[in-house]
Amino acid sequence: MMTEASTPAPATSGPQKHPPGLYTLFFTEMWERFSYYGMRALLVLFMVDAVKGMKMSDPTAAAIYGLYTAAVYLMSLPGGWFADRLWGAQRAVWYGGIIIAIGHFTLALPMTQTFYLGLVFVVIGSGILKPNMSALVGELYPDGGSRRDAGFTIFYMGVNLGAFIGPIVCGWLAEKLGWHYGFGAAGVGMVLGLIQFRFSRHLLGEAGLRRGSETPLHAVEKYGLWGGIAATVLVVALGMAGLIVFEPISIAKNMVFVIAAIAVLYFLHLFFIYGLNKIEKERVAVILVLFIASALFWLGFEQAGSSFNLFAERFTDRNLESINFLIPAAWFQALGPIFIIIFAPLFASLWVWLAKRNLDPSIPVKFALGLVLLGVGFFVMAGAARVVAAGNQALPTWLITTYLVHTFGELCLSPVGLSSVTKLAPRRLVGQMMGTWFLATSLGNLLAGLLAGEFDTNRLDQWPSLYLKITILPMIAGALLIIFARPIKRWMVDIK
Repeated sequence: MMTEASTPAPATSGPQKHPPGLYTLFFTEMWERFSYYGMRALLVLFMVDAVKGMKMSDPTAAAIYGLYTAAVYLMSLPGGWFADRLWGAQRAVWYGGIIIAIGHFTLALPMTQTFYLGLVFVVIGSGILKPNMSALVGELYPDGGSRRDAGFTIFYMGVNLGAFIGPIVCGWLAEKLGWHYGFGAAGVGMVLGLIQFRFSRHLLGEAGLRRGSETPLHAVEKYGLWGGIAATVLVVALGMAGLIVFEPISIAKNMVFVIAAIAVLYFLHLFFIYGLNKIEKERVAVILVLFIASALFWLGFEQAGSSFNLFAERFTDRNLESINFLIPAAWFQALGPIFIIIFAPLFASLWVWLAKRNLDPSIPVKFALGLVLLGVGFFVMAGAARVVAAGNQALPTWLITTYLVHTFGELCLSPVGLSSVTKLAPRRLVGQMMGTWFLATSLGNLLAGLLAGEFDTNRLDQWPSLYLKITILPMIAGALLIIFARPIKRWMVDIK
């Protein structure tokens, strides 16, 4: 997985200044997220478009969306391996970006036959680039400490800046000129990121140049690598030739069981076979609880790109009559990132302020707050659904409020989850546990796609009750976490 730096980062010009390579990574990640979220905002809308799109049903499009987003996180696992064993993090970012750009330009081709091929390229490229960008940021700060935390905060702003601009630009082009112009713009964004990375990568010094392990590849690794490449090429070729017919909904349902089984077997192995001591088992038990809570959170949160996206297009009043402008549905996808940029510093200050007064919520309580806020967002959507079921268009404020509340939930849960795993995992298992943590996000994304398919536009009268049912589940999970927060905290043993 991601490795620590073996060489010093370039020197800084002052004790409080950040390495110049951070800004190389900031803008590279900004453009990569521009391309990823720009395309993501269009994906479901393009698939269900019966005139210029793929003419898919809502459940099929939502299942493909879930498979796609889940696959990006799953591919992060071998993506870390590529850097550790083959290229080093710098080359992994470079080659990953090239593959992503190829994927977006393939999607931009006005041919439905190349649609799945483009998605495969984006998945592979994102999986290779995603974990290694974070690894490079870490390598710029070999001494760790608060400067590393501040560096990651700056980097995270680049992530959200790109995620904000991408849907705006790609959504506008898709609305005014056509879907493939939007996909093409995502490709252009990735190319700009690659150009910027190429001409400023010298600022990274030797960070990420070397592989994590210099030992030659084992035979199993070689055969696994070439076997995986050959299998991928074969399946894609047979699919494009029409010799294999994919059933996205069935595949998504089966993958849910596969990912869940992997997680169950892994945790059983840790508890009963690996030989952990009592304290380590209790801490791993906390990770398991947080794993389940995280998957549940992303199940609801990832409605943003699927069912909420369709709600924005079909049932939201997007017409600004005063200036004769129709707001592109994809623009609503920019709300989450801009809310992160605005409110992330406030939440960080809030936790510090509470900690100084010994009022800082424990990890399970923060997760509980995230789940409760997720439920509140769906309660808001139940109100919007009632408006639509009565035969009216919903005002944009319904979706805006939902995205705002869900962003607050994300700020309570997502950063805390990543930090918690590094603290709670046994030192010799940190890499594995981080990989397992990605499984929770992947599982949540898969379930999100299947859930989005339950919203039948022919039965709008059922939508309010469906949203209320979704409201109840995270609320109950959040309440249980609060009730059992003290015993869970006792399992953490000296972890804050």
